[in-house]
Amino acid sequence: MNTPQASPADIRRWQQYLADERAEASVYRDLAARREGEEKAILLALAEAEGRHEAHWLALLGDQADKPRHASLNSRFLGFLARNFGSVFVLALAQRAEGRSPYATDPHATPAMAADEQIHEEVVRGLATRGRARLSGTFRAAVFGANDGLVSNLSLVMGMAATGVDSQVVLFSGVAGLLAGALSMGAGEYVSVRSQRELLEASRPTQITLDAAPRLDLEHNELVLVYLARGMSREAAEHRAAERMGRFSCDCDPSLSLQPETPETTNEHEEIGTAWGAASSSFCFFASGALIPILPFLFGMSGFGALALAVVLVGLVLLGTGAVVGLLSGTSPLSRALRQLLIGLGAAGATYLLGLLFGATIG
Repeated sequence: MNTPQASPADIRRWQQYLADERAEASVYRDLAARREGEEKAILLALAEAEGRHEAHWLALLGDQADKPRHASLNSRFLGFLARNFGSVFVLALAQRAEGRSPYATDPHATPAMAADEQIHEEVVRGLATRGRARLSGTFRAAVFGANDGLVSNLSLVMGMAATGVDSQVVLFSGVAGLLAGALSMGAGEYVSVRSQRELLEASRPTQITLDAAPRLDLEHNELVLVYLARGMSREAAEHRAAERMGRFSCDCDPSLSLQPETPETTNEHEEIGTAWGAASSSFCFFASGALIPILPFLFGMSGFGALALAVVLVGLVLLGTGAVVGLLSGTSPLSRALRQLLIGLGAAGATYLLGLLFGATIG
């Protein structure tokens, strides 16, 4: 059923929508093939919804649907990642794609389709959040480690070079900065994450209420105080205590407890990461980042040429790390990349100016 009033521009736009809907459905199916259980079912449901949108554009296009267009570059890139990697990066990109849907302003898209796209963004955001939670602890240490290595060692190298010292001194200073910084970052991350996990574990309710309940004085039931301290209302605390004392035959409302009193079967504090994982990531990524500014000096370059190349190399990597952060956070990769670049080069430039001042003073 081709629409008689459709202009050539309308036809082209609908053909593009059709191609993109097919590509997005394929992305969700490819991701579902790598998942199990609930996540798989959610992704297949999203693919089915994209199929409904595809049917809408097919009906509008009629015989014009036989002239397919290529999906957008973004949709094809998503498809490539979904087929070959199936990572949280794909979900983060899909979240942005759903959020930029043009259906809300297109008169030929139904209100239900525009609402679907808004809901899809939230569904994909939820799925992406699960993936972010699984890697956020180690990823945080890795990104900050690499960024600190890049910026601190570039600043050190530029500051030393600005004083006018020999290139060998600049190189040795950069190597020393790499080793000292990587060891410091690794140790600091280990202590930080370990301490945070210990603090959270110390705050977790224990199973003592189950063990002590049978021996409590019924007239002075301090078990109520336990639940009051956990944030329950007095009514809920008294009811919960009565359950634990055996005065009710059922655990009538487990949701009343802020922390279920059952043995833990999952890895707690998953988003924080492990101390050793954070420490090793920080060490390796700081060292990798700190290596970049000294590469020109390692390969025998010297003077302004070595310094300029170091700045270019660090700038490119800063753009890359910023873009990755933007992708995972569901925001603009370009804005995060530029922010990372400006902050990093700004810090290095300030150190260079201080080095010039210091060198002039010594001279």
